[in-house]
Amino acid sequence: MITAILLAAGQSKRVPTKNKLLIKYKKKILINHILDQLIKSKIQKIIIVLGHEYFKVRKLALKSKKIKFVINKKFKTGMASSIKEGLKKLDKKNKGFLIVQSDMPFIKKTHLNKIYNSLLYNRYSVHLLRFKNKIGNPIGFNISVINKFKKIKGDIGAKFMVKRLKKDTVFLNVKSDKIFKDFDKLSDF
Repeated sequence: MITAILLAAGQSKRVPTKNKLLIKYKKKILINHILDQLIKSKIQKIIIVLGHEYFKVRKLALKSKKIKFVINKKFKTGMASSIKEGLKKLDKKNKGFLIVQSDMPFIKKTHLNKIYNSLLYNRYSVHLLRFKNKIGNPIGFNISVINKFKKIKGDIGAKFMVKRLKKDTVFLNVKSDKIFKDFDKLSDF
């Protein structure tokens, strides 16, 4: 089994007065762009880690049998707490997991399936999408590295772990770096 941990707990500090995950982009709220692709992908389970305005986000997020919602009560301490909260919910049958940002609308199921297939058939610790020399999210990890995440704190995320495990990384080429675009400001919409 491969599980995606979708990080959706952030406070949207650079978008005043709104939770960016609930802003519409191309007639769909932001979180539902990636959620739609995760549901359509080969990934068997999606753990959505909520925090800031969790009730609103859960209410408006797409629904599926694949999805399990988790509330991170410590979301204000940074991304690391959300990653750890999601990892606690992994099934013992997991071969690997993806850490996925919820503000990246250009990721498609083909990208997710590329990481999924790599996790199933390669023994590398890290499975990274790459365009030329640029790497980005989402990032796949072999289940063997789960304990390494227990020590992260604050706003440290998956890319920190990539640096620590760079010698045990497989790169999966993509056709454009557009998929690495995240929405942080109102002008991004």
